[in-house]
Formats: sequence, C-alpha cells, structure tokens
Amino acid sequence: MQKNKIMLAALLALPLTAFAAEAVKMPAALPKYGQDKAIQVPQIAKQTLANGLEVWVLPRQGLPRVDYVLALRGAGFGADAADAPGQAKLLAGLLNEGTAQRDSRAIAEAAQGMGGGVAASAANDGITVTAYALQSQAEPMMNLLAEVTRQSAFPEGEVALAKANALQALMVASAQPSFRASKALNQAIYGDHPYGRSQETAEAIEATTAAGLRAEHAKRFRPDRALLVITGRIEAAEALKLAEAAFGDWAAKGPAPAEIAASPLSAKPQHILLEREGSVQSTIRLGRPGAPANGADQVPLRLTSTILGSGFSSRINQNLREEKGYTYGASAGARSYRVGGAISGGADVRNEVTGASLQEFVNEYRRIGAELVPAAELAMNKRYVAGSYLLTTQLQGAVAQTLANNWLIGLPAEFLGQYVPLIQKVTAAQVREIGKKYFAPEAQTLVVVGDKAVAEQLKGFGAFKSFSQQ
Repeated sequence: MQKNKIMLAALLALPLTAFAAEAVKMPAALPKYGQDKAIQVPQIAKQTLANGLEVWVLPRQGLPRVDYVLALRGAGFGADAADAPGQAKLLAGLLNEGTAQRDSRAIAEAAQGMGGGVAASAANDGITVTAYALQSQAEPMMNLLAEVTRQSAFPEGEVALAKANALQALMVASAQPSFRASKALNQAIYGDHPYGRSQETAEAIEATTAAGLRAEHAKRFRPDRALLVITGRIEAAEALKLAEAAFGDWAAKGPAPAEIAASPLSAKPQHILLEREGSVQSTIRLGRPGAPANGADQVPLRLTSTILGSGFSSRINQNLREEKGYTYGASAGARSYRVGGAISGGADVRNEVTGASLQEFVNEYRRIGAELVPAAELAMNKRYVAGSYLLTTQLQGAVAQTLANNWLIGLPAEFLGQYVPLIQKVTAAQVREIGKKYFAPEAQTLVVVGDKAVAEQLKGFGAFKSFSQQ
C-alpha cells in the first residue's frame, strides 16, 4: 500500500509535458458518415371493436414489459368551452385520482404492484392515457387502464385539491414574462379558435366543479373516437383478446360532439409591447398561423423548422447565442395540429439588444425564404432529424406514443415508417419555398415583454401597442 502511494506521488510530481508523447493523435479527417438506415416499418395488427374502438398491436422483443397508450380524439383543449379554457388539463389530471372502486392511493399502489404506472395528459386534439407494466401483469394493467379511463369518479376532495394546486401554478406562471408573451401570441394567431384555449384562467379554474367534470368526461370519452395502442412482449392475439375483455362493453353516451373547425391560415400581424417595469431583459416572440399536420407542407415544414430554429445547431440559435451572445438560447419553428397550426419563434435577451435581436430574427427569417440552403447544411439537418427519430423509435413506449399522437393529428399508422424517407427527399428549393410561405417577416406578429424603455429600439419594426402590467 505504501509502495503504491509513493508511485502515485511520483507520477503526480511529473510535469504535464512528460505525458505529451503519449497524447492521442486525432486523424487529419474524420471518417465519413455511414449509410442512413431506414426505420423498419412495424407489422401492426389492427382491429376495430364493435363499439368503434380502434386497437393497434405491435409485438416487440426486448424487456418483459407491455406499454399502452389510449388516445381520445376531441377530448383535449380544442373541446374546451370559451368560458372554460384549459379545462382538459384538469380533466386529464384527475382521471387517476379516484374511480368507482378505488381512491387515488389504491390506484397508485395497484400500478406500482404491477411494476408500472398510469397517467394522462391533454393536448389540443385530445387526451392520452398511458400505462405500462411487467409482461406478467399485462392483463391486470389493461383492466386498471380501462377502470381509470371509463370509471373516473372525480371525487369532490380531489377536485378541490387539484383546483387549489392549479390556481397556485397559474399564479407562479403568470409572473413569468414568457406566460404573458405566449398568451398574447396565441390570441393573435388563433383569435377565438379553440386552439387558443390551452391556458387556464383563475375564473375558469374556480368555476370548475366535480359534477361539471363528470359531465365533460361522459361527453368527451367515447370508444368511437378512441385508439388503443399496445406494444411490447405480447402476442397480437392475446393483446386483442385483453382489449376486447376490458373495453368491448364500453358504450358511447349521446351524440358525438362536433368536430373542431379549421383554425385560421392567416391573421393580421400585430405589434405588441407588454410593459414589465424594471425588467432587465426582454422576452421576444414572433408568430403567425401555420399548417395542419396532415397537409402537403408538413414534412418540408418540419425540416425547414429544424434548419432555422430547432436545436442547438440551428441558424437562429447559432446567430443569437453563439455569434452575437445576445441570449442563452433562441428558437423558431412550426407547431402542427389536426386542423391547423402555428409558426412561432423567440428568445429572452438583454434589454440593450432587444431591437438588435429582433432584427436578427427578421434577417434569418428572410434568408431562409430567399436563399437555397447549402448542400452540406441540408444534409446535416436531414441526418439530425432522421437520427433523432430513429433513436426515439427504439423505445417501445415512445413508438406507442408516436403512433397515438400521429393518429390524433390525422396521420396514418404508416407515417411512422414513411417519415424518414420523406425527409430525405426534401430539396433545398422546397425549403426556400416553405421559408417564403411561412416565415416571411412581414406576416409575423411581434410580441415583446419588457421594460417600456425598450420601446425606442422597436420603432424600426412598426408601431407597437403598449400594455402595462396587469
């Protein structure tokens, strides 16, 4: 032991130059990228139950685990009434807080005993309920998923607690400039369309009742507007049998709610300054209506968004963060839903560079629609999109979630395997046309949250309407 200590001390005493000869030499040029691999299109067993519930099964070898995703179309924020924005969030969050048979603790303990869990979340086009369990617990977890989805009781005490938590979360969020900016931008993009109702208000939360949630649950949760995706170490025949046993007698109540109307494809640009006295930085947002997820522009729009503003290597982030040092991070891109979408971008920047930062957004937006993307940059971004997608789809839970989300926004199951090949086919000319169509600076609403002193820097972008802190 003493000998080892002496040897270590001797090594530490040597100058670093003593190790220079042993330094690893890097090759003059890195090896070329390997051939991109196409995603293997999974064999999906499909069956529609008598009540209209679609069931898709993807058997996979791997961990002894089974994943479930139940997607309920038309149950999300798009179904919220104008006087109840964000209600879908409470509806989803309370699903596993009590059923006719079990309270929230019993549900959690049951799921944990199966080596899994169950949860739900809301989005514009629907609510998804996810569950997973060990392979040996596939049947009881399917039954628990059905119980949570079909028999949610919305206990008075749990609703009261959820409302109190939601009010506290809203109070915290409302103090953030990003919250004010997003709210103003959504209003400018969507107007009165239901897609603009994803942010709760204190009045809507306080008006929520357990009885009201039960009524919304009965109206929105219907087998004829639902998809159940099952993936993992399970045979298709067994999975379909379990689905039939757990959901086969699920019946819709009343007529189906009306489908959501298409959201606007264009909107008059607005220039808005939301004053925040004493703020040491400005929150910048740009936006306009976008395109639906199943439209012809969807794939080139996704690639264009990646090049322009999605990820660390994107043009917007490299410009404002790495080259100018204006911000810790900047982004821009598209959000697409079943019947519409939005283009949005933004960053948090120092007060003194508010105008300069906005100008760089304008410059990059204009450039993507005017110049052809160089071949090397186009190829790099295609690799990034394809690689990220391929990695994500290696996880069976992620595959189930992707299939369910695609179904909610109107994309077929086959899109899972079509996406990467379609990305590879996008040309520089298509990117330029998409840039010109969706990122033209003059079509963007501009929202700035910051000290009123920054108003002077905004004059070159047009007249801004100022609103003081509420």
